[in-house]
Amino acid sequence: MAVEAQKIHFIGIGGIGLSALAKLLSNAGHKISGSDIKQTEITNDLALNFGAKITIPHHADAVEGIDKIIYSAAVRPNNPEYQKAQELGIELLSRKESLIDILGDKEVYAVGGAHGKSTTSAMLSSIIPNSNALIGAISKEFGSNVRYAQNNKVVFEADESDESFLNSNPHLAIVTNVEPEHMEYYEYDEERFYNAYKNFLNLAKVRIINAEDDFLASLDIPSIKLYPSKDIKNIEFILVQGEPHTRFTLKDLGNFEVFGFGNHIALDAALAILGALEMGEEIEKIRTNLLNYKGIKKRFDIVQNHENCVVIDDYGHHPTEIKVTMESLKSYQKLRGFNKLYVIWQPHKYSRTLDNLQGFVECFEGVDELVILPIWAAGELKVDIDLKGAFSRYKLHMADSITRKDGVVQVIQDNNIIKEYREDLITAFGAGDITYQIRGEN
Repeated sequence: MAVEAQKIHFIGIGGIGLSALAKLLSNAGHKISGSDIKQTEITNDLALNFGAKITIPHHADAVEGIDKIIYSAAVRPNNPEYQKAQELGIELLSRKESLIDILGDKEVYAVGGAHGKSTTSAMLSSIIPNSNALIGAISKEFGSNVRYAQNNKVVFEADESDESFLNSNPHLAIVTNVEPEHMEYYEYDEERFYNAYKNFLNLAKVRIINAEDDFLASLDIPSIKLYPSKDIKNIEFILVQGEPHTRFTLKDLGNFEVFGFGNHIALDAALAILGALEMGEEIEKIRTNLLNYKGIKKRFDIVQNHENCVVIDDYGHHPTEIKVTMESLKSYQKLRGFNKLYVIWQPHKYSRTLDNLQGFVECFEGVDELVILPIWAAGELKVDIDLKGAFSRYKLHMADSITRKDGVVQVIQDNNIIKEYREDLITAFGAGDITYQIRGEN
């Protein structure tokens, strides 16, 4: 961006990705404002801590006097602010387009992948503490999706959903895994989808991948670093003050410890460690700084930790994500000595639910009871899906909503409490408003 301070307005500022850009530019000296369809904790944070003028909902007057507008992928040309900006001749950039200006002169450590990129990005930002960070989730270490530093180093969570990672100017590119998602953007063309990842890696000077992934292992790219999980040994799950941690040995680099449970946590940490090493960080500082990682909000996020009852909020909304988290939950359940594992699931998008229905049916294997909430539409038109029939193998409760009061998780149907969970291990999965429900904030 230009060194001279500008008035920059963000349409859809409440999104995790766009809010990160707004915070970064505010810290760089620009005057920011924004709008969204509803007030959230993200918009409140922007107003309170970054001085942003927030307009709820979108209104044409909000763009008057603005130098530049950056808008989210969800914004359509009929948006009143978008239309007013065109009328006034204000520069309009999509989030994807804006990355070229924002990251073009930075040394970017970009992390992409279908699953684990937020976790790996947050771990890398812990390992390299003197860096800017733009993450698609809230790091519990610094309580935000953004960290500002007065240098040009940026840890960046790179988004493949609209190919915007191709505009991220990666110096270092880490890819955790590749699995077709967001295929509506790629017009269901798998070759185009996989080529986007190949092009992303080709942009970087240093490339680190998980070679356990079949597609990544097949790539013929000069100087690519292949790091399969066979380099990770002696994985051990431990409790530190009741919270999950994973210990492991990596190559000939010694032992490491990181917040979280699971083989996938060790893999994410290993990729971050190896990326930091390639960027010149000292191994002992890496080992120490990794301990600063405290997890990220809504990923195996322990929102209640009592001796006889633990409640976890998890963002998992794809069968692959849920399956690996379920494995971690079972390990945690065993270490804590809980008898039962209860899961509440809010499906995210009709299209994702339908496209992956069999995977969803299988990923909850081993749960003692399953509660299914209405599908979170995320703007999609309703599609009839027989979830009760599809999940008939489970001890199943279909419900309208949940809440948590005085340490008890209540399951609600037709305004009546049909079930209460007050002990053992309870986990809520989903990318919609279930995170507020399980926290008792609905």
